[in-house]
Amino acid sequence: MSTTTSPPPESGEPGGGAARPTRLIRNEATTEIPVHLLFRDDSGSAPVPLEPAVVDRRPGTEEQPPPRPDRPAGERPRVRGRAPVRPRPVPRVDPALVERPARVLPGAVGVLAGACGVAGCVAASWWAGLLPPVAAEALRLPAYAGAGLGPAQWAAYAGAGALGLFGFGGLARGRTGRAWVLGLFGRYRGTVRRTGLLWVNPLLLRRRVDVRLRHWRSEPVPAADGNGVALRVVVLVVWRVRDAARATLGVEDHETYLRECVEAALARVPVEMPGGTRSAADATCDALTRQVVADTAPVGLEVFSVQPVRVEYAPEVAAAMHRRRIAALDAQHRASVLTSVVDSVEDTVTRLTMRGLVELDDYERKVLVKDLTVAFCAGRGEAGP
Repeated sequence: MSTTTSPPPESGEPGGGAARPTRLIRNEATTEIPVHLLFRDDSGSAPVPLEPAVVDRRPGTEEQPPPRPDRPAGERPRVRGRAPVRPRPVPRVDPALVERPARVLPGAVGVLAGACGVAGCVAASWWAGLLPPVAAEALRLPAYAGAGLGPAQWAAYAGAGALGLFGFGGLARGRTGRAWVLGLFGRYRGTVRRTGLLWVNPLLLRRRVDVRLRHWRSEPVPAADGNGVALRVVVLVVWRVRDAARATLGVEDHETYLRECVEAALARVPVEMPGGTRSAADATCDALTRQVVADTAPVGLEVFSVQPVRVEYAPEVAAAMHRRRIAALDAQHRASVLTSVVDSVEDTVTRLTMRGLVELDDYERKVLVKDLTVAFCAGRGEAGP
């Protein structure tokens, strides 16, 4: 903003007895504004012609803003709008980490291999002459003096022992609702969902995962309603592990991750207080379920429902909201009592007048209405608790 001084008016103009400069304020977006019009002390100020000015183009008009020296001719002014809302990033897991069945054998193969290993150890002991005579007679083996412990005997012992260890060490029992995630030297090797007696490579690392349908009832979790009032919500989550590989290897602890996703969803979705409409409660449940499903699906969890089962006010606002609810109920009760009294008075006066029991002028009618209102209100007050 700058201040300029215009030349003094001529003697023939009104108010030209004394030459008096006219101070103007020049604005960047507007034209010259005479100061004497803003702070007017007398009527002898000289009028100053103003040039038309447009601050900005209005929608639906052809007015154009004045050209700016720092803006090229013909360029339209930029209007700063709202920044676009970026969607929340979705958690990503290695796309190659997908559950696939592991290669396992029936348990009979492991039992047979273990039995062969034990038989090989017995045969190596008989060959080396280390088998007790009682055991040889029980097994009906021919008498043999033995060749002693040589390299061949030690090799037979090692082979038979390794076969027995692999045979019996790989036996496993598959149970319904349980799965094993197998890994070898940090690499995922498959998932076992079969039941019964199985043989699994004993060199593989096994991680047991519960894939049954499960439910989790949370502790009171902080939340808020549509007006921002603090609440404490207990939710019931029905879920299960859909992809055991991602649930085990894609996240550190999938149960803790699920609980934190539920808490985050409650912080974003307003919760309906009990006593509201059923549609609002269903909408809250659907919104919570969609939020949790979107957060947990990439890690192999399948969430069926997130249902608030108990909603109460937070301790810091519980007393104030309780007083507010009592005041609202009291006001509603007073309004209903007043409506009932007015209806009763109107009905009484109408019946007395229409049946011709009394003839009332305006003053008497007002007095009667006042007495009946006091009588009905006093009667209802005594009948109340």
